[in-house]
Amino acid sequence: MPVPWFLLSLALGRNPVVLSLERVVGPQDAARCSPGLSCHLWDGDVLCLPGGIVSAPGPVLVPTLLQTELVLRCHKETDCDLCVRVAVHLAVHGSWEEPADEEEFGRTPDPGLEDPRNASLQAHVVLSFQAYPTARCVLLEVQVPAALVQPGQSVGSIVFDCFEAALGAEVRIWSYTQPRYQKELNLTQQLPDCRGLDVQDSIQRCSALPWLNVSADGDHVRLVLDVSEEQRFGLSLYWNQTQGPAKPWWHRNLTGPQTITLNHTDLVPCLCIQVWPLEPDSVRTSICPFREDPRAHRNLWRAARLQLLPPQGWRLDAPCSLPAEATLCWQAQDGGPCQPLVPPLPRANVTVNKALKFPLLKGHPNVCIQVSTWEKLQLQECLWTDSLGPLKDDMLLVETRDSQDNRSLCALEPSGCTPLLSRASTRAARLGEQLLQDLQSGQCLQLWDDDLGALWACPMDKYTHQRWALVWLACLLFAAVLFLLLLVKKDHVKAAAARSRTALLLYSPDDAGFERLVGALASALCQLPLRVAVDLWSRRELSAQGPLAWFHAQRRQTLQEGGVVVLLFSPGAVAMCHEWLQDAASAPGAHGPHDAFTASLSCVLPDFLQGRAPGRYIGAYFDRLLPPDAVPALFRSVPVFSLPSQLPDFLRTLQGPGALRSRRLAERADQVSRALQPALDSCFWPQETAGTGSGMGPEAGDRT
Repeated sequence: MPVPWFLLSLALGRNPVVLSLERVVGPQDAARCSPGLSCHLWDGDVLCLPGGIVSAPGPVLVPTLLQTELVLRCHKETDCDLCVRVAVHLAVHGSWEEPADEEEFGRTPDPGLEDPRNASLQAHVVLSFQAYPTARCVLLEVQVPAALVQPGQSVGSIVFDCFEAALGAEVRIWSYTQPRYQKELNLTQQLPDCRGLDVQDSIQRCSALPWLNVSADGDHVRLVLDVSEEQRFGLSLYWNQTQGPAKPWWHRNLTGPQTITLNHTDLVPCLCIQVWPLEPDSVRTSICPFREDPRAHRNLWRAARLQLLPPQGWRLDAPCSLPAEATLCWQAQDGGPCQPLVPPLPRANVTVNKALKFPLLKGHPNVCIQVSTWEKLQLQECLWTDSLGPLKDDMLLVETRDSQDNRSLCALEPSGCTPLLSRASTRAARLGEQLLQDLQSGQCLQLWDDDLGALWACPMDKYTHQRWALVWLACLLFAAVLFLLLLVKKDHVKAAAARSRTALLLYSPDDAGFERLVGALASALCQLPLRVAVDLWSRRELSAQGPLAWFHAQRRQTLQEGGVVVLLFSPGAVAMCHEWLQDAASAPGAHGPHDAFTASLSCVLPDFLQGRAPGRYIGAYFDRLLPPDAVPALFRSVPVFSLPSQLPDFLRTLQGPGALRSRRLAERADQVSRALQPALDSCFWPQETAGTGSGMGPEAGDRT
């Protein structure tokens, strides 16, 4: 059962126009002409010999226009062939020369001779037809009455029925007279195939074509061929290139039905599909459904590659012809848009897949080629970057000449072409005289030269070096000033480094007087660039967390920040340490809810026993409250200081690497000593220590 002839889905474009053709019955050729003319078709074909052009002896008939029309030549109702009807329009060419005055020579006109201006015109018109593998020539005789002969005027047309041709063929038609009085007319035409004609019921070959449906499905395109299971057919995908022969891409012989899936990235405007039954002399039908598809045009530019061919050639590779133009431009080293140059390349569509030449004398890495459409720039490549190196800091000079050979020079800059001897505030204007001297001394490279002007590339390296010398001098001066500022601010930087150090004070609350003394020491240390933590100022946290948890948190934070833990030894603290060292298992519990020292011994003693204490801990005791040898030997693995007699050394060790200079440190030690003295004296006067220990510092938070 035959299937329908062809269908193109609306998914990827409009349906082709379908033509309904006139039918011509019978195999004989025929000719007819316009009213008033007489014409005759010679029997059989003639030789196609146009000959040379000869001069017209007077008015002659010549072809002026060729027109064609497709018809069907039918032998039976369903047995027709495609045929090309040709119409040739004729006109009178030339005129009669005025006869000489015979009476002037003593002769009288012969009344028996007919005036040729009153005679009719006759012509032999040849039609030559070529459609591979067929070639024919026919001869048409036409006569025009004298009444219609007007020089330069059209006299009518003659119509020939008809030249048979294959579906989808390319035909060429010529028309001339014998003898030939002018250049022959010619016409080339691509005939439609089955899909463009309403002939599926008239031409038997068209009735057997597969039904091809092209549809879009997301990122894919489906080619569905709906044919019977027994029918074998050929399917070919090819790139129909206008500049050169078609390039095959994919071909298969298949048995229907079939569904072929294409990725949308494979689509290009010139991708065409050809399908035909695998039968002798079968008709091939071709379609190119992606010519207007936006995705296909985007894919084409993605696939295009611009290649530069040394020494001075270039080529644009692409699957299809590109509606684009190529121009030369100059790319400055410091960036910015590439500026168009003269001479421009021919303002015509680029020929793809063909090596082309640049109209330049020499190459330069800053000369680039751009390929663009009317919408935007598509491709750009700079010439010979592999062989000539990177972009140069050259100035392009443009020389223009007029018809009187007057010359002018300007420098191509981002703002435009600047005259060299102008007062503009551009780089080229400032160096105009130097650039002219470089050009005259031959230091510039000539890139192009003709009657319109020339292009010169002048190196700017030496001027750039002068500019950079000034920049380096300014940088050195700035570095010197900065170094002096750093020297002046050195002490402030050290102080800022020391300010971030934390000191955690641990002590045994022997009595209210000793707690007052510890509070005075902590308050005095806060005046230094130190952050001080002591349980006297964290009663709420101690009550909420417990002494052991509070000490763990403070110790971890202090050591992580590079701080130090200060052990303040008193008689009560020494006694408690001896108890832990003698029998750690029976060591007493904390004396009170705020006794962080007793809680901390379980963490402090292991650090000393395992050798981790140096650098993390220091010890101190107060003069007159504890003799020097009372501090247990285990704790002497770290520095132990007597206060206030060894305050300078204590403060230097406490502040670490960022300690103040000796003179300033002595001043700070004197301030701390004066702050400690009242509290130290009160420890020896019980009657003065009955108070509540006012002045111990804030109840919450660390001082900074």
